[in-house]
Amino acid sequence: MRAMKFAALLALVVLSISLVAFAGSKKYGVADTRKISFSEAIKVGDVVLPKGDYKVQHTMEGENHIMVFTQLNASEPAVAHVKCQLVPLDKKAEHTQVIYGHNQADTHVLQEMLFAGDTAKHVF
Repeated sequence: MRAMKFAALLALVVLSISLVAFAGSKKYGVADTRKISFSEAIKVGDVVLPKGDYKVQHTMEGENHIMVFTQLNASEPAVAHVKCQLVPLDKKAEHTQVIYGHNQADTHVLQEMLFAGDTAKHVF
């Protein structure tokens, strides 16, 4: 009987820790990892990424929100790290959007990203 109580308590502790860890990943209203495709080259931070598919990771460096873009399906993948600011949305985003401007060289420059299902957008 004592062993069953201990096993039940241990299972409850493990479940609680799992729930806290899951809640922490959505703390900011965004998923930790997403995928995105760029149909043209785009400047992200100080790096011009070639067109293609990318894994995008939302990470923290101290108090700073950092997005890491890593090119997929490339022998030498392009990588960009850029600081972002999270801006809360009124409701979950229905669609994924990439908003960009242009610099003097007429290169696309990433300004905002919004992923379907998130409750915050990334502003660069």
